[in-house]
Amino acid sequence: MSQFLNIQEDGPIVTLTMNEPETRNALTGNTAADEFVSICNQIDSNKKIKAVIITGSGTVFSAGGNLKDMKKMLDDDLSSEVIRESYRQGIQRIPLALYNLEVPTIAAVNGPAIGAGCDLACMCDMRIGSHNASFAESFVKVGIIPGDGGSWFLPRVVGMSKAAEMSFTGDRVDAEEALKIGLISLLTTPETLLTEANSLAERISANPSLVLRMTKKLLREGQRQDLASLLELSANLQSIAHKTADHHEAVHAFLEKRKPKFQ
Repeated sequence: MSQFLNIQEDGPIVTLTMNEPETRNALTGNTAADEFVSICNQIDSNKKIKAVIITGSGTVFSAGGNLKDMKKMLDDDLSSEVIRESYRQGIQRIPLALYNLEVPTIAAVNGPAIGAGCDLACMCDMRIGSHNASFAESFVKVGIIPGDGGSWFLPRVVGMSKAAEMSFTGDRVDAEEALKIGLISLLTTPETLLTEANSLAERISANPSLVLRMTKKLLREGQRQDLASLLELSANLQSIAHKTADHHEAVHAFLEKRKPKFQ
């Protein structure tokens, strides 16, 4: 049974709400990693799901690491090897699960996204934020590094120069600046944040499930493959897409000037 995530399924859209406001939706010292991994596996196996929204309860998206839990790392009897393994078996499972999730993901950032919370937003394919949102790659402020993959995700979202500035200063970026630098693509009022997130998810979900998953696969592979390799993968996936019932329906619907009815 989920303790950290409130899971709501509405047709092809799943909303995951981090629901631990007493810890400001911290991602460590709880079951967050286990629950993210579990739900990502469930979503991948359910081909009816086409989009995922991630948001936070209360006034904070996620404060990242739990400092009370982090204090345990100061124990002189705790070796570096044990700490390293705690990252591997703990929070590092979240970026792997979300990055490899087959369906499009939207971060609906309702408030501060700090440290690993900022990185969690960057793990999603798209980010929208309310005027209450803010972001900080603040690990340096507490004398540690981004241990959750933030140094991989953040430059891909905002570019290397801005990522370096955020990482080296730990300064907070407000919602307006986040929109300006491309950290979010839409700025909304707090009251309309989830409405806008659902509207985006619905526009995505209007498209065929298999093609959405293959398109996301290509976007991911395009970040690490050369052009020739990506073109070869595209040809392989396109040969599958051309033979789907949804492609046939789309072509016939276009020619018949009607809305397609995808399976």
